[in-house]
Amino acid sequence: MLEKMSIAKKLLKNNMVHISRVCKSLNAAWPISIFKAPTNTELPSPPAIKVSDHIDNHQFVLSAKRGSEEVFDNHISIQVRLADDSKDLQKPVGTSSFLHTTINLLGLGMLSTPYALEEGGWMSLGVLLTLSLICCYTAFALARCLDFDPKVLNYQDIGNQAFGVKGRIIVSTFLYVEIIFIAIGYTISLGDNIAAIFVDTELHLSAWLHLTTPRLLTIIAVLIVLPTLWVRDLSSISFLSWGGVTTSVLLMFTLTWAGIFGGVGFSQNVPLINMHRIPVSTGLYAFCYAGHVVFPTIYRSMKEPSQFGKVIILSFVIVTAIYSGFACLGGTMFGSSVSSQITLNMPRHLLVTKFALWATVITPMSKYALQLSPVARELENLVASAWKPKPRGRMVTRIFIVSFLLFSILAMALALPYFGYVLALTGSFLSITMSIILPCIFYIKITRKTITLPMVLMNIAFIVLGFVLSICGTIASAKNLIDSIHSHART
Repeated sequence: MLEKMSIAKKLLKNNMVHISRVCKSLNAAWPISIFKAPTNTELPSPPAIKVSDHIDNHQFVLSAKRGSEEVFDNHISIQVRLADDSKDLQKPVGTSSFLHTTINLLGLGMLSTPYALEEGGWMSLGVLLTLSLICCYTAFALARCLDFDPKVLNYQDIGNQAFGVKGRIIVSTFLYVEIIFIAIGYTISLGDNIAAIFVDTELHLSAWLHLTTPRLLTIIAVLIVLPTLWVRDLSSISFLSWGGVTTSVLLMFTLTWAGIFGGVGFSQNVPLINMHRIPVSTGLYAFCYAGHVVFPTIYRSMKEPSQFGKVIILSFVIVTAIYSGFACLGGTMFGSSVSSQITLNMPRHLLVTKFALWATVITPMSKYALQLSPVARELENLVASAWKPKPRGRMVTRIFIVSFLLFSILAMALALPYFGYVLALTGSFLSITMSIILPCIFYIKITRKTITLPMVLMNIAFIVLGFVLSICGTIASAKNLIDSIHSHART
C-alpha cells in the first residue's frame, strides 16, 4: 500500500490539476491522476487534501484547506481516476473485462425476449442478430474514438470531443433519461412479479388507502429499498451488479425445467413473421443491448486495450445466444399466450417458478442504488453548486433528491404498468440512439481526417437504419402504450 502523502502541485491553464497521491479516510492512499477543478479556482501551495466522502473506487468528494482557509469547499465533487503508475492497483485483465461487459449486457430485457419473438415471429430473430452485429461494431467504434485523445475517459467525454459542450449535453440527457426509464421498467417488473408471488394475499390496509394489494406491495418494496439510495459509498454494494447474470442463469434453468419436467412442453406455434408488430419487437430487442455507456470505461480500464475487440465480440456472441435461446424456449412453451414477462406464464405450483419470481423481484430491488447513482449525483451537484451546503447539509440534500427521484419513478411505474410497451419505447427511442446513432455520428466526426470512404458510407447506413428503426418503434410503442392507458381508463 502506498504511503500517505500531502499533495500540492500546480493549476494548469485549462483548469486541470495534477495530483500525485491522496489520502483515503481509512489511512490508505490511492494514486490518482488528473481531475477537473472548478473554473477560476486558485490552488494555494501546498494545501492539505483529504477525502471527505468516498463514493466508490473511482470517485471521491475532496476538501482542501491551508490552515483555516478553504481551497475547495466541501460541496464540490471532484471526479478522480486511478493513475497508471501504481504497482499496488492493477488494471483488470481480459477475463475481468469480459465479465464486466457480459454483466452489463445481461439484464431486464431477457424477460421480454419470448414476447418479442411472439410479436415479430421467427423472422424477428434476424432483427436481434442484426442489432447484435451493429451494436458490437459501435462498441468498437466508441473505443476507437478514445484512441484519438488519452484524456477522453467516458461516453460523455466522447460527445464533448466530437461536438463540444453540446455533444456532452446530448449524451448526458439521453443517458439520464434512459436510466430513469430503465428504473421505471424495474419497478413495473417488481410490481408484476411480487403480485404473482402474493396472488392470494389481501392486505386490509389496501382498502383503507384505496390501493389494490399489488400496488401496496410494490410501494412497500420500494420503501424497503429507499435507504440503500442514501448511501454514498457504493463500493460496499458493487457486488450486486452480479445480480443480473445470476438471475439470467436462474431464469434459463427454471424455464427449461418447467418445459421439460413441469408439463408445459415446447409444442406451441410461433408465427413466421408479423410485419406490423416488427417495430415493437425491434424496440424490445434493442433494449437488450442498452449498455454502450460503460464500454469506454471498460476500454480505458483494460491492462491490454488491444484485447478489447475480442472481449466485445465474445461477450456479444454469448449474450445473443442466451437471448435468442431464451426467446425460443419461452415462445415455443407459451405461444400466443406469452406475457411480456415470461415469469408470469410459468406454472405457479412449481418450486422453480417461485425461485424465478423471487429472483425477478430481488434483482430490481438490489439495483436501484447502482442504477440511479449517476442521476442522483448530477442533481446533487447542481443543487450543491447553488446552495453550497456543509457536509451534513449535503447529506440531507442527497436524501431528499434520491427519495424524490425514487418516488417519482414509482408514481410513473404505477401510472404506466405496461412492461412490454415501456421497454419497447425505451429501446426504440433511447437505446437505439445511444447504441447505434450517436456512436456512428461521433466516430465519423472524430475520425474525419483518417476515415475511409467505405467506412463513412457504412456508418451513414447504420445511422439511417437507426433513425428508421427508432422512429417506427417509438411511434408503434407509444401508440400501444396510449391505447392501453385508454383501454384501462374505460374499464
